Amino acid sequence: MNGPAVPDGVADAEVSGSRRQKPFLYVVLCAAGIADDVDKLIASAQQRTWHVGVIATPRGLEYIDASAIEAQTGYPVQSAWRAPGEPRPLPPADAIAVAPATFNTINKWAQGIADTLALGILCEAHGFGIPVAALPYLNAAQAAHPAYAQSLARLRRMGVLLGDYVPHPPRTGGGRIRFRWEQALDLLAPALKRG
Repeated sequence: MNGPAVPDGVADAEVSGSRRQKPFLYVVLCAAGIADDVDKLIASAQQRTWHVGVIATPRGLEYIDASAIEAQTGYPVQSAWRAPGEPRPLPPADAIAVAPATFNTINKWAQGIADTLALGILCEAHGFGIPVAALPYLNAAQAAHPAYAQSLARLRRMGVLLGDYVPHPPRTGGGRIRFRWEQALDLLAPALKRG
C-alpha cells in the first residue's frame, strides 16, 4: 500500500441520491459475547427508516456473521481502513450507535486513541458534530477501574449519549437478556430532531 490508510470518511462519501433519502446510521460493534445479537439493533433501526452500516472492531468481527449482516443491511461490514483511491464503502453517517461498547473501546475512545477504523470514526465524530450514542457492556470488575468512570465523564462532556446498562457480575456470562439494543435509537432521536 502506498501512502497512509484513509479513514472511511464519516463526512464525505460518494453516494447515490436514492440511498440518501433515509438517514444513515453507523453501528460500531465491539468484541463482546452479545455482539452476535446486533441484528436486533439493525432491524429496529430499519423499522425506524434508517439505512445501516456496521463498522466492527477487528476483534468484534470475530463475534458476528458478517455475511448475514451484509445481507440484512445491503452494505459490507467494515473493519479496516481503505487504501487511498478505493471507493468509500459507506455513505456519511447521520448518527452513530456504539453497541456493545466495551471497556477497551470506551477507554481508548475517551483518550483519543484511533488505532482501529472503529475508533478512528468515533474520534472524528466529535469534530464533525455527529450525534453518538454508546451502550456500554462490561462486567462490574471492569467498571470498578477508575479509568472507566473518567472515560465516561469525558465522553459525556463530548456530548456522547450513554445507555443505562448496569454492569453484570464478572465470570457470569454477561447480561444478554438485559441489554436493550434499541436504547441507542431512543437516545439518538432527540438529538436528530434538534439537528
